[in-house]
Amino acid sequence: MKDTAKHQGLRNQLVALLKGKGITDASVLEAIGKIPRHLFLESGFENYAYQDKAFPIGADQTISQPYTVAFQSQLLEVKKEDKILEIGTGSGYQTAVLCALGAKVYSVERQSELFKKTSVLFPKLGVRPKHLSFGDGYKGLPLHAPFDSIIVTAGAPFIPKPLMAQLKIGGRLVIPLGEEVQIMTMLIRKNATQFEKHEFGEFRFVPLLEDKN
Repeated sequence: MKDTAKHQGLRNQLVALLKGKGITDASVLEAIGKIPRHLFLESGFENYAYQDKAFPIGADQTISQPYTVAFQSQLLEVKKEDKILEIGTGSGYQTAVLCALGAKVYSVERQSELFKKTSVLFPKLGVRPKHLSFGDGYKGLPLHAPFDSIIVTAGAPFIPKPLMAQLKIGGRLVIPLGEEVQIMTMLIRKNATQFEKHEFGEFRFVPLLEDKN
């Protein structure tokens, strides 16, 4: 579990790259500059950790490319103490970024292998999500709702209704929508029944699966 000056140098390069790709949120860039992404990957991939690429992490899942993590985080416009629901803990890297932004993170993972891994990893790295849950992301976490924002880190064929219901008025839901290729979509809740929809171009994610394994 080492984080060296060399790793920090690679992170600084990654931050510069993300700036060049249009990420402007200073706090998101700072979080990415701080978090040791190599510790969220299998050791065999360590040398690639600071490239702007997605990598396999087990259970047929991937760690999203840093640009995607930064882009989704920027769309959320995270404020300190925001209560955020994350659907798909995965490697835990996105969770760590949200925690570094000062959010209270409630994260759900449906793959038991990944859930167990992050449950052990987070305390070692000093990452403190408010709540980690093993379950079906389509259902959200009704007991902890409502949320200031919701982030979905897997491609979904449609927007799950329970997630819309668990969003505060004024809150943001960021979700990649589509089958093969996804359109990054943001819903802003205007009132009890109305949502404003924004689309931000194509991304590629592993599919959001229903029911836990």
